Amino acid sequence: MASTSELACIYSALILHDDEVTVTEDKLNALIRTAGVTVEPFWPNLFAKALANIDINSLICNVGGGGSSAPVAAASAASTVAPAAEEKKEEKKQEESEESDDDMGFGLFD
Repeated sequence: MASTSELACIYSALILHDDEVTVTEDKLNALIRTAGVTVEPFWPNLFAKALANIDINSLICNVGGGGSSAPVAAASAASTVAPAAEEKKEEKKQEESEESDDDMGFGLFD
């Protein structure tokens, strides 16, 4: 789980981005101080450097999206084939489980 320092930097960076202001260490520190949050001094610098050359809009919109679209396309093509195979496996498992009950010599309603 994220620490208070990390969350303060994240929210400050999002506020700056929402106001269309460049994310810098000084601006992060100013927002954090205004909020009355105490953070370790390295966090604002770390976030400012990490977000310096990144398009924050694309970062926000692609949360959990993966690295590129090629693997996603391959995964979606594979996922259309996978359900049919999974259904066959489930049918086999159901048949086997029904047979195993019969082998025990008693049923659910006996």
